[in-house]
Amino acid sequence: MIDTKSFFSHLNASGVDFYSGVPDSLLKNFCAYLADHTDAKHHIIAANEGNALSLGIGYHLATNKIPLIYMQNSGLGNIVNPLISLADKEVYSIPMLLMIGWRGEPGVKDEPQHIKQGRITLNMLDVMEVQYEVLTPDMSDEVANKIINKAIRETKKTNSPYALVVKKNSFSEYKLKKELVDQYSVSREDAIKLLIDKIEDEAVVVSTTGVASRELFEYRDELSGGHKKDFLTVGGMGHANQVALSIAIQEPNRPVYCFDGDGALLMHMGSLAINASLKCRNFKHIVFNNGVHDSVGGQPTVAFDMDVTGIAASAGYDWTRSVSSVDDISSAIGELKEIHGTGFLEIRVNKGFRKNLGRPTTSPKENKKSMMDFISKC
Repeated sequence: MIDTKSFFSHLNASGVDFYSGVPDSLLKNFCAYLADHTDAKHHIIAANEGNALSLGIGYHLATNKIPLIYMQNSGLGNIVNPLISLADKEVYSIPMLLMIGWRGEPGVKDEPQHIKQGRITLNMLDVMEVQYEVLTPDMSDEVANKIINKAIRETKKTNSPYALVVKKNSFSEYKLKKELVDQYSVSREDAIKLLIDKIEDEAVVVSTTGVASRELFEYRDELSGGHKKDFLTVGGMGHANQVALSIAIQEPNRPVYCFDGDGALLMHMGSLAINASLKCRNFKHIVFNNGVHDSVGGQPTVAFDMDVTGIAASAGYDWTRSVSSVDDISSAIGELKEIHGTGFLEIRVNKGFRKNLGRPTTSPKENKKSMMDFISKC
């Protein structure tokens, strides 16, 4: 196993001292170490992976140094455009390191949304003509350092990106010290339960990727009502609200709720303007804001430092509100149900989730079919 501190120290000693990316569960120990040992000038948790790569480009242009951009392999889709149309050696020829968590690695059990992405990860890098090395759990610090040296040498030689693909459990454990202190009176799971108890029987819920969908699934199990009313957007971070919006447009007499997260909202925040502009009166956008990327290690977002509801109002939502207590959630959901316009509700909740939280026991295809049947029959 690679010692996280040693790996970071060798990168810095080799002149790599700028980091940007979107946190990943396979990289959580490395990302946590970054958060505790770098300042805001040298480590930026980006809204999405394409933004992170672009931050790396700017850093190189200003310093002539090598940035490191980290991501889950699902984020490869977000970097294709800036990687090929900007950083590529046939365009601006930008040297940089890419650190990619290999979810869905063939032969390693993982969730459905990661299986194909894992199978084609190396092929994608090959097609994009990005050189790479794979970091593994049985790798010594000495070997890892040699790979760092090779990666830096090659990225400088070719003036193009070089990738480090990281297998599960490759880095030693490191727990984040700069954690947010709980400051709200409700958890996301309790807020989800409160909402489900109060929304209309005919309503459809589209929930964002990560823990929120898992909590929703378990509560439906607890109620023994099945899962036909919910679409669990298990992949595609940041896209759940557009799925919900489109359902709402096609089903104008049915309330459609999007259960979103702060990290997901930040990833593709331009969707707010589209949601508001279409004036879809049955679309109800709810964001659970806990200020962290909860599903992948609890690294912070900037969502507590911004006026989320103010942004939604400026984008054109007709009704916006921010709440953080059980009583306020109850009154807000009552208002949201009754408004004749586009609605946006921010619920500020504490970070974290219970350790025994399960995962959906139905497949994405089963989820899709049951919801489509519910919509067509009800």
